[in-house]
Amino acid sequence: MPARVDALRARALEEVEQGNIPSCQFALALDGEVVVHETLGDAPADARYGIFSATKPLVASVIWQLMGEQRLDQRQPVSTWWPGFAENGKGAVTLEQVLLHTSGFPNAEIDLRSAGDRSARVDAMEHWTLEWEPGSKFEYHPMSAHWVLAELITLVTGDDHRDALRSRVLDPLGLERLELGVPIDRQDDIQRLVTAGDAPTAAEVGQALGVNMEIQLPPATFTLEEFEDPNVRCAGVPGGGGVSDAASLAGFYLALLDDRHHLWDPAILHDVTTNVRNRFQNFLGLVVMRSLGLEVAGDDGGNRYRVGAGAASPSTFGHGGAAGQISWADPMTGLVFVFLTNGVDRNFLRELRRGIDLSVLAVDCVEPGTT
Repeated sequence: MPARVDALRARALEEVEQGNIPSCQFALALDGEVVVHETLGDAPADARYGIFSATKPLVASVIWQLMGEQRLDQRQPVSTWWPGFAENGKGAVTLEQVLLHTSGFPNAEIDLRSAGDRSARVDAMEHWTLEWEPGSKFEYHPMSAHWVLAELITLVTGDDHRDALRSRVLDPLGLERLELGVPIDRQDDIQRLVTAGDAPTAAEVGQALGVNMEIQLPPATFTLEEFEDPNVRCAGVPGGGGVSDAASLAGFYLALLDDRHHLWDPAILHDVTTNVRNRFQNFLGLVVMRSLGLEVAGDDGGNRYRVGAGAASPSTFGHGGAAGQISWADPMTGLVFVFLTNGVDRNFLRELRRGIDLSVLAVDCVEPGTT
């Protein structure tokens, strides 16, 4: 493995040396333990990074526990536990639809400046309106769906979603450096974002992805820099506010592979890591492969753009994050790969190529020549 890890390291270092990203960190885990954890570029060895949407499975993992305890049922409407959510035609939206990004309010917003105010969040969510019929299609819900999950966690457990995640999942796994809701006095080791590069043209995107770029990209309803506000860090934005080092996030995925601490009902854990319930197409015309809270690699032509980059097995599961964060686990080999960075490359095609290259090289560390 050492020589193949050298190739993975060299590819990551190439991005740093070319000025695309200021620093990065990666981890490889195998056979139940983290075997490689390195930081490259302008960052201390013990740096932590914002993980953005790689946060989503953490919040979902508490929902999975509550499903196993029969305190939540994915088939039931959210309004079963939260009657006020039924306002403005949302009464039929199910927990399953929220977890699958098919609930019909992808662009609904919570003002991040008041994200720490639960009553303000609840009021905003109850006033949200539907953009399309729930369950009729897929559209990625960057922030909105997981605010709903956070409120359900609080309603069912009586605990703030940050505290529930800490006590139910992170503390039992010993993952102190993986946090959602970081107190201001613990934020000094989080690497600040640095933006570089120029955005690709529509023609470049169309040629690279083989799509018709008359399709409009979904509008951005927030900026990544907003997550660097200390108060937003404290609020624990459930769709993208997590912070971690690569080894700790890898530890979470190791737990999903073997659940040696018995945190989840085995049937529920098997379902959420294997059962693809959403095969709608995304806005680029690519089929999505979504379980209840995770992305699954699959074995079709689109798997190159999913977790594992088409190199890991079809059963690979995980979730990426904005700015090129990578986190996935392959049940077939027991390999977990995590890559984190504080670099925001405006050229998302270059970011995409980097992610594919790194995942392929990570797989090659345990299965040389299979890619």
